[in-house]
Amino acid sequence: MNEKINVCLMNDSFPPLIDGVANTVVNYASIIEEKYGHAIVSTPDYPGVTDNYPFEVMRYPSINTTKLVGYRAGMPLDVNYLTRISNKDIDIIHSHCPIASTYLARIVRDTTKKPLIMTYHTKFDIDIKRAINFRLVQETAINTLIRNIEAVDEVWVVSKGAGENLKSLGYKGEYIIMSNGVDLPKGKAGMDHIVRIREEYLLPENTPVFLFVGRMMWYKGIKIILDALRNLSSMGIDYRMMFVGDGADRKDIEDYAIEKDIYDRCIFTGPIRDRDKLKDIYSSCDLFLFPSTFDTNGIVVREAAASGLGSVLIKDSCAAEDVTDGENALLIEESSESMTELLVKIHDNFEYMHTIGENAMNQIYCSWDESVARAVERYRYVIKNVDYHKPTLLDDNSTVLDNFFSLWADIVNTVDKTRKISEDVNNRFYDLLDRYL
Repeated sequence: MNEKINVCLMNDSFPPLIDGVANTVVNYASIIEEKYGHAIVSTPDYPGVTDNYPFEVMRYPSINTTKLVGYRAGMPLDVNYLTRISNKDIDIIHSHCPIASTYLARIVRDTTKKPLIMTYHTKFDIDIKRAINFRLVQETAINTLIRNIEAVDEVWVVSKGAGENLKSLGYKGEYIIMSNGVDLPKGKAGMDHIVRIREEYLLPENTPVFLFVGRMMWYKGIKIILDALRNLSSMGIDYRMMFVGDGADRKDIEDYAIEKDIYDRCIFTGPIRDRDKLKDIYSSCDLFLFPSTFDTNGIVVREAAASGLGSVLIKDSCAAEDVTDGENALLIEESSESMTELLVKIHDNFEYMHTIGENAMNQIYCSWDESVARAVERYRYVIKNVDYHKPTLLDDNSTVLDNFFSLWADIVNTVDKTRKISEDVNNRFYDLLDRYL
């Protein structure tokens, strides 16, 4: 029997923020705690949040950067926090974000002498370019990100496309593909649950119901969906479109649906944190529309598959890896015209749509239990075999950057003590950044 393992998981996003990576960390920690040993999650503080998990959560100071990147940025250089986490019994450190979390993870590695793995989940260059308009600053930020990644002991990516994106940014090292799983059980929800959802959201019979689940951001390909739906409406084809999620672009997306005169056929539910209800929604729809080339893994595609719901994906996108067009998914070009053509072709062929979903459930579904089991097996290999001699922070020739982070951490610690004032200050500060960067 394998010995128990103590894993420190680090990520910049964590509930109450809901996104794919936060969901990943919750599932890693829950399964490790249940089956393999002990998990500690290290993540930024969030105002008013009380953690109630079967695993340990340690939070460090943060500052409000939601207007820039959609979540609070962690400022981990707090001496008391570093002392507490470095004194924990840790066998391996696993960061899920290449910025603040990996910076903190490197400090903990230098102190504990334990190996550090980093998973690259997201195309961070897109987030950086969205948050920062000044090109020189963008390039500096990306170079800093790559240097941070190259300093870890082993790099994982969630798909081949994620690895290619990382290489395109200048990363020259090796990586291992470690795909994520889903926490929804395999199988459609019961008919009574489906009836309840259809009644709650007034979904008519014999009308195709399409679904999108994820952050409400334009770069998720949502404009392709809305323009295709407008085309269906102009042809007299009826449908309902459910959008589940929230994000910085949600108001603009809803306004665009109004502008295109399709809002009355769209249902914006906001975020749904009840996983059982989310499964019921997946099970109640006919097709999952996910025309995103931003996502590196598309966990929601596997969630849909868990409930027997097939997906429309962009050909050659990361989300379309390991699927077969016309068998367990439907592939289109990255355009509203291509989506329109497909939806017109199959809009009344419910049997075909449901067959695609059934095949997806049986062929591409992967549980978190399977995914984390592979990860723990690799953890054990790294602990026993990897001779890690990556640069410490003291060797990294980043003194100016380190001093900046240290100063910023002092500011955050002070601001954190007067949080009521800090929120207003932070908002004004980032309004100025938005204006001048």
